[in-house]
Amino acid sequence: MSRIASRRRTDGPPTVADGALAIREVDSEALLAALPHPIMVIDANNHITFANAAAEAFFSMGEAVLKRARISDVVAFGCPLLGLIEHIHQTGSTVNEYGIEIATPRFSQPKLIDVYGGPMPDDPSLMFIMIQQRNMAQMIERQLTHRAAARSVSGMAGVLAHEIKNPLSGIRGAAQLLEPGLSDDDRTLTQLICTETDRIRNLVDRMEVFGDERPIAKEAVNIHDVLHHVRKISESGFGRNLRHVEDYDPSLPFVLGNRDKLVQAFLNLVKNAAEAIGERREHGRIVLTTAFRPGVRLVVPGSDTRVSLPLMIQIEDNGGGIPEHIKAHLFDPFVTTKVSGTGLGLALVAKIISDHGGIIECDSEPKRTIFRVLLPMQDRSRNFASKQA
Repeated sequence: MSRIASRRRTDGPPTVADGALAIREVDSEALLAALPHPIMVIDANNHITFANAAAEAFFSMGEAVLKRARISDVVAFGCPLLGLIEHIHQTGSTVNEYGIEIATPRFSQPKLIDVYGGPMPDDPSLMFIMIQQRNMAQMIERQLTHRAAARSVSGMAGVLAHEIKNPLSGIRGAAQLLEPGLSDDDRTLTQLICTETDRIRNLVDRMEVFGDERPIAKEAVNIHDVLHHVRKISESGFGRNLRHVEDYDPSLPFVLGNRDKLVQAFLNLVKNAAEAIGERREHGRIVLTTAFRPGVRLVVPGSDTRVSLPLMIQIEDNGGGIPEHIKAHLFDPFVTTKVSGTGLGLALVAKIISDHGGIIECDSEPKRTIFRVLLPMQDRSRNFASKQA
């Protein structure tokens, strides 16, 4: 910095030119190493020539190991990142790609990332790749969104229950009183009135569930018993012709929750998976997975408390996937892709999971949709204390 200082004017404060000169004197590799996002430089043969400290931590590999590898050796076969790198090689253009999945043998599960990349200005045969992981931020954002959506439906449900159900009863009663004195043709119309009022009442009954803010009764629940029950219902009904695969961690501890509510939530997810598969039933597959993820901790809204959500339950199907335009609003009420759907099923699932202190998220692409639920485990020490008391 002494060289820079000697070139500055002595009769005033530093100028913009002085600042630019100082930046040029900074070691570029030291600057890249200090950045919090993974950054790599890749040559024309896809060999990694540079990786900063964040990249080493992201891939769980040291720089020396990374620099002996090609990028195709680091990520899984078919990873979208490889296609983006090939695109940069062919076009020489800069790319920004958001929300792509990356998997490696060292990852316990795929990670959702944003990728920024392009050719190096001084040497176009080299390219830089910067990665920003998104999944933890999205979990927190979705957690807040789902809870807000559930609260908004709760208020609406209370109004509908009182303002709609009573008039519906009057309309249905009047139609029934008129029916005996009508001709057969007119009696069809009164029956239609009764059928439609019943349908509206059933819809309001479903929405009334959102208005129930009472704490749910909780006990120690074996989540595998819940999933086994859901699977049996599916195999004997809506998922009769589908292949059900169980991939469970047998050491998973109990969940502190309400068994009936959890059955309702996961049954809804499995039913949605079966409906998403649709006509592809001869190759249809629903995978139920559980795992222990001790590293997942989220901040509880409105406090500084960090809650551990180590219990992961996944429902995966190989259906057509979820349309891109509704992914961001998937758990909002009245959002649905079904012709006869009400759009309340996933909103109710989000409320049940939230009532259990957990979160739910969705990753979807054609032929692979995953609904992932993260739940807290039972507080064994508290349970022991209650028994001692």
